[in-house]
Amino acid sequence: MWRELLRFLLQRSRFFAALIRPLVWLFIFAAGFRSILGVSIQPPYQSYVLYEVYITPGLCGMILLFAGMQSSLSMVYDREMGSMRVLLVSPLPRWFLLCAKLFAGVVVASLQVYVFLAIAWLWEVRPPALGYLAALPALVIGGFMLGALGLLLSSLVRQLENFAGVMNFVIFPMFFASSALYPLWRVKEASYALWQIAMLNPFTHAVELIRFSLYLQLHVEALAITVGWTALFLAGALLGYNPQRGFLAATGKGE
Repeated sequence: MWRELLRFLLQRSRFFAALIRPLVWLFIFAAGFRSILGVSIQPPYQSYVLYEVYITPGLCGMILLFAGMQSSLSMVYDREMGSMRVLLVSPLPRWFLLCAKLFAGVVVASLQVYVFLAIAWLWEVRPPALGYLAALPALVIGGFMLGALGLLLSSLVRQLENFAGVMNFVIFPMFFASSALYPLWRVKEASYALWQIAMLNPFTHAVELIRFSLYLQLHVEALAITVGWTALFLAGALLGYNPQRGFLAATGKGE
């Protein structure tokens, strides 16, 4: 965990790059869609005036998504360099090592999210003060889910060059086929098939959990689904990094 935090602090460009992406969406993309929500909408959307207010939780989810994939990219790099194998042969349980790696990534991503929310506050995106605190558990759960997905993918990808393509194949469909940019009811009106895909998308429920929590409401269904996907992805990642069953066994690197 300390190693991941040091890597983050020493790579300042990584921090700013993670912020620029959502800020571009907030300042430029949202400017043309301020009235997209309409007026007849359900809680917790009824008090929204600006489209920026709606998409801000979705952009928080974007930060978690890219951070989870970035953290997993470092796993592939460490595996190619051999440092990960040194870590995995330590006497500590494998699940503990992977969860520590995952938790470190969530801490870094959460820090990025709160810096983004501070900048968004200057852009008139101002949820209740307690919402910043209430959103923390949602950010942690969502970060764990997306980080576990990244770990699962990193256990399946054999080369660093291939992982970049896999990231694009996963990140963009998950982000655009979700409620990060548009309300689910609006997606359903436009395309029922896309709405079904969005409902099956784990990222949708992570975003909804963050969105409701930021405005002091609990979305029980989103919470249950996000926790369920987290357990599933984490179990797959632990299996993938099992030297007798997963990727390491398939390539002979577990010996």
